[in-house]
Amino acid sequence: MPELPEVETVRRGLQPRLVGKRIVRLQQRRKDLRIPLPAKFAARVEGRTVRAIDRRAKYLLIRLDNDETLIAHLGMSGRMTLHDAASAAGHPLDRHDHVVFDVDDGWQVRFNDARRFGLMLLVPDAAVAAHKFFKGLGPEPLDDSFDGPALASRLVGRKTPIKAALLDQKTLVGVGNIYACEALFLAGISPRRSAHTVQGERAEKLVAAIKRVLARSIEDGGSTLRDHVQPGGELGYFQTRFNVYDRAGIACPTRGCGRTVKRLVQAGRSTFYCAHCQR
Repeated sequence: MPELPEVETVRRGLQPRLVGKRIVRLQQRRKDLRIPLPAKFAARVEGRTVRAIDRRAKYLLIRLDNDETLIAHLGMSGRMTLHDAASAAGHPLDRHDHVVFDVDDGWQVRFNDARRFGLMLLVPDAAVAAHKFFKGLGPEPLDDSFDGPALASRLVGRKTPIKAALLDQKTLVGVGNIYACEALFLAGISPRRSAHTVQGERAEKLVAAIKRVLARSIEDGGSTLRDHVQPGGELGYFQTRFNVYDRAGIACPTRGCGRTVKRLVQAGRSTFYCAHCQR
């Protein structure tokens, strides 16, 4: 499933082609994705200008000029691709292109979702923050206000392993399996460590590692392991920088370590780490 860097990459790719542009046509090519698509979808979107594109956790928030927000989630396999007039004419719609937006300067955005775990819905701007998708979510890890004390306060009394705590969107948002493994490695913290013990300097190191890993991945266009592509069609390449994720049995990249990366299963998810470097 796309994590924060992949969704942020999509947001940044769409922004210059949609913000300030008017949506002249919306093609809805099926009734639903994970949930039903909005009632009178085309009628509510056509003619509207995009004011901004924001992100909350792993959701895109496309702000329209009628005080409604189009909330979009990519699900497991969803992607949004951009096509200029020539590209759109030369590439017929795929059977998994479920929603297509045409804007007034000739560009087209296609939402493609083979597994149909994505979603789109329209919500009044004033109701977005209180929507059930966002209620109770933790802080954004790239916000300046998210620091060591902010993380430590959310881990007080929690006896779950720190890796599981990082995947809990009530602790912080957008950090999935890949980036939790990579951040814990950079911070030198074992994924088995009880979350309540990550305080003080440990929490400071972990927050710095989380921010570093996410920023690097965004710079690299995210991680393309299976489905993720950037809106322009380019693949992300952060996977070429993985230190531990999916590297079980390969030498730990820490100079002088001499051990190999191990794999364990936590809550049904694969965890990759170095037992020597991470305590």
